Amino acid sequence: MNDLLPAQAARYRRLVECVSAVLARYGYSELRTPVLERTELFVRTIGEVTDIVEKEMYTFRDELNGESLTLRPEGTAACVRAAIEHNLLYGTPQRLWYEGPMFRHERPQKGRYRQFHQVGCEAIGFAGPDIDAEQIVLCARLWRELGLTDISLELNSLGDAATRAAHRGRLVAYLEQHRDLLDEDALRRLHTNPLRILDTKNPAMQQMVAGAPKLVDMLDAESAAHFDGLRARLADAGVAFTLNPRLVRGLDYYNRTVFEWVTTRLGAQGTICAGGRYDGLVEQLGGRAAPACGFAMGLERILALIEGSTALREAPLPAAYVVHQGDAAARFAVEVAEGLRDRGHAVVVHGGGGKFAAQMKRADASGARYALIVGESELAERKVSLKPLRIPGEQQLLAPDAVAALLDEQH
Repeated sequence: MNDLLPAQAARYRRLVECVSAVLARYGYSELRTPVLERTELFVRTIGEVTDIVEKEMYTFRDELNGESLTLRPEGTAACVRAAIEHNLLYGTPQRLWYEGPMFRHERPQKGRYRQFHQVGCEAIGFAGPDIDAEQIVLCARLWRELGLTDISLELNSLGDAATRAAHRGRLVAYLEQHRDLLDEDALRRLHTNPLRILDTKNPAMQQMVAGAPKLVDMLDAESAAHFDGLRARLADAGVAFTLNPRLVRGLDYYNRTVFEWVTTRLGAQGTICAGGRYDGLVEQLGGRAAPACGFAMGLERILALIEGSTALREAPLPAAYVVHQGDAAARFAVEVAEGLRDRGHAVVVHGGGGKFAAQMKRADASGARYALIVGESELAERKVSLKPLRIPGEQQLLAPDAVAALLDEQH
């Protein structure tokens, strides 16, 4: 887990602002859920034999009431739980998004954090491929606005439950035939979650896995039509993709569409955004059956991609830095600064005393356009000396209202 220092936190905030602005253009509303949920929520939805549930969740027993609680490892289950609990799904479909920390006991390596941050997006109550396409096109728009060009889309379909069951049987039989090539992780998953073996990163298994039966070749008629509809809409939108039959996602609740946005710039942790359709999850959690589709993006990974980029608008620097000498001048400096803040201007008042020369160095280092100086003569007239720091101009003595008018004009 890591700290976000002021400069990093500012970039994080601006990224979230950029993402939320794009989501608002597509009609998504923000939802906030607790970071703690009952453990059974994630066991039921993610799957008991997934890596997340088996070895990555931060789970503990609440000594006050004996409940097993878990720091959320992902956001979809909590979002759907909240939508059901608060009756959001009655009468109208919902487009929802959320942002915040998630927690997984990951191995420390580049691009992985045990507390990481995601923006998630869920559309609940929409059955057609149009919403799958909408979310993918939304992501493509966001990458353009962030100036990211080296991101590609991988796409697959997992079909329905009957298709996955038939494929599972053929896949297990195929893997049993190549048992001598399976590593320890694959052997553990062989009869519990064989689909995840297709996503192995083990170089020694790549050729064998490439020859495994492909789920996309066995799709039922409805899933095939849905997938064809999605691909047609992506073609209409000019969004290129690669069909990846080994793309399965690591959570049990997915069906039909699954997708990932990937990059080669982050090494092994190349997925920056992933999602898909989960039509059975609402009913599984006790709600009225409703189709759904969503995705989540890792904010740390996106920030790593845009490191040094000017795509994120820089935070505005202070308009003015107020230097002052003496107690009465300090109090007048605060009065002037508050008046300017009332007008929407960022103003820093020097703190800690010191000579004017040292204060002026602080003013220059702050990046402010102007230094406002309050000495004995200024205090006597209840005015301030305005000294330009970033633009040409002469120092001038002005009343606070005149300073405000000048800053208003430049705002």
